[in-house]
Amino acid sequence: MIAEGWWRGKVTHMTGTNAPRGSGAADGAPASRASRVSRASARELIEAITDPGSWSGWDEPVEITTDDPDYRADLERARERTGLDESVITGEGRIEGRRVALIACEFRFLAGSIGVAAGERLVRAVERATAERLPLLAAPASGGTRMQEGTVAFLQMVKVAAAITDHKAAGLPYLVHLRHPTTGGVLASWGSLGHVTAAEPGALIGFMGPRVHEALYGEEFPPGVQNAENLMNHGLIDAVLPLSRLSGVAARVLRVLCAGEAAAGGATASGPAPDPGALGEAQAVPDAAAPPASAVARGSAGTAAEAGTGTPGDAPDGPPGRRGGSSAGGGPSATSGNGRGGAEAAEAKGAAAHGEVAGGRWDAEAGPPSAAPGHVVPGGCGAERGADGAATAQAAGAAEGVVAGHGQAGVAVFAGAPEGAGGPSAEVSIRASRRAERPGVRDLLRVAAEDVSPLSGTGAGEHDPGLLLALARVGGTPCVVLGHNRRSARKGETTDGPGEGQALGPAGLRTARRGMHIAAELGLPLLTVIDTAGAALSREAEEGGLAAEIARCLADMVTLPAPTLCLLLGQGAGGAALALLPADRVVAARHAWLSPLPPEGASAILHRTTERAYEVAARQGVRSADLLAQGIVDRIVEEEDGDGPRGGDGPRDVDDARGGDGSRALDASRTPDAFLRRLGHLLGAELAALRDQDPDERLAARRVRHRRIGLPR
Repeated sequence: MIAEGWWRGKVTHMTGTNAPRGSGAADGAPASRASRVSRASARELIEAITDPGSWSGWDEPVEITTDDPDYRADLERARERTGLDESVITGEGRIEGRRVALIACEFRFLAGSIGVAAGERLVRAVERATAERLPLLAAPASGGTRMQEGTVAFLQMVKVAAAITDHKAAGLPYLVHLRHPTTGGVLASWGSLGHVTAAEPGALIGFMGPRVHEALYGEEFPPGVQNAENLMNHGLIDAVLPLSRLSGVAARVLRVLCAGEAAAGGATASGPAPDPGALGEAQAVPDAAAPPASAVARGSAGTAAEAGTGTPGDAPDGPPGRRGGSSAGGGPSATSGNGRGGAEAAEAKGAAAHGEVAGGRWDAEAGPPSAAPGHVVPGGCGAERGADGAATAQAAGAAEGVVAGHGQAGVAVFAGAPEGAGGPSAEVSIRASRRAERPGVRDLLRVAAEDVSPLSGTGAGEHDPGLLLALARVGGTPCVVLGHNRRSARKGETTDGPGEGQALGPAGLRTARRGMHIAAELGLPLLTVIDTAGAALSREAEEGGLAAEIARCLADMVTLPAPTLCLLLGQGAGGAALALLPADRVVAARHAWLSPLPPEGASAILHRTTERAYEVAARQGVRSADLLAQGIVDRIVEEEDGDGPRGGDGPRDVDDARGGDGSRALDASRTPDAFLRRLGHLLGAELAALRDQDPDERLAARRVRHRRIGLPR
């Protein structure tokens, strides 16, 4: 907790409980507290904190492309109500004379929710801020993932967090001002990665919105937990700060974080600031600010930023197991005026990481505009260390029968069926994944692994039964294994509801990060196993920094130098699943699924009832076949052979699936050991292939993989 005097102003404390219901926040954030919490629009916020006449918008127009008539109508109404074309505004302005990039949510636009278009806009803005060496200020006010767009929208949080981590790895400040309300995936990614984080007085800040919690568990969330003042008291944010003081405090913080730079017209960025423009107006990137087309981003940059077991909001020390030099650095720049080491970075092995600019936009296929590994970037804001990650090339086609991969240019090429076609229905798979007798990560290690050595907790006095960490040889390949610890259903529990599972809390995520560090330090492959009904939803979880720990796991997973393989084994609900997902390769069991929330929670948001859960899940594209088509999954393994295994114990892949009309439900609970033996062989081969890849190409391909999710292929 920071003393009020440090901010030279009195912290305003507001009381009141978190309302359980509201109007349309994507993760269930309420609107009824607006009478107690002043909610400035995104434009009003920008006008309040930037110097008069200094704002220049970066946003290009976004078209409505959905075929869903209801969603199209929602978007059209939101545009008419706000005068904006999406839920986020990006651009730059000056704060007490210093050029600063800004990204802000407009809550009145579908509750500030993030879909593919909003996610791409955010990433482009962060990448541009990094290229132009600008400090970045984020002001989210969001319910989280846009439920109408489903799982592919959920995955946008990975690439936004990755871009933020690149920005920080380049030695550039990232400040966050959490507005009312900020919940869900936004809080669990870019909302929790700031070097310095403040929130507006009385703001609702929490991982799970109160309405969703009540819909899933039949009771209101404890009052007084998910508010800015309580989170500050627990060390999760640095200050409670009204909008009227944000500009002055941001300027003061940046005078320290950008020490050595002129506040205006100097080394804050190459070239003069763009001409002022109207709020929200699309502006072309000035030629003087555009990076050279030859600049290649090579670095490892990371995702949603969780770094260590310290207070959420602290800056991470960098990717585990990776050392980077730091300097306040002088010396001439090797680039043409943008403060990046283009000449050295151009030698990167990845071929698709150009930061090319076309019409003022970063090439969507390019990696982040960061510097070469360990390169000290002179003359930039807080220049300390360059990032090292982003390029191309997919993992070498690991085990026999791989059904999807990446081309040499880093663009995903998938052999799966179109979204929504083939395979069992969403309802069939979700029910199968929830069966009490379905095998979990412990069963996998029992049947398919040797030399298993379980590790306990974080190594710093914390233990969470929801996360299993072990050293093992899986399919003959030594690796670090971390996975969700599936609990057997209680007596009388059915597959009709989300179940509780072994809920994963902040300590479990810190245990996962311990496993990531071990893999990085020893050069061992990392196998993550996803099988979770969701993260812990409690006072203890919120006050223990659940959202920030998810963000740090995302950052570590994207930047980890070790080979990484993710197994989507069963349920994949929410941030607890997302935290273990961003790997080099993803293998899915046929009935595994991935969703922004348990389907019942998504149904509660969209329809105010849990009765339409399976219908919502089908529209969201949560099935393994949908994930394959979207490039989220690389390979699907059938759970039961039916006529017996072909070619010995080799696994049957998606092309061998019989039926395809969703009428049958052959699943791993029928013959679990046979399924796990086949799966173990596959995983061992995948891990070995990843281990044998060139590390730079593998890491670069990982970055391209997640940067491209949701974009046209």
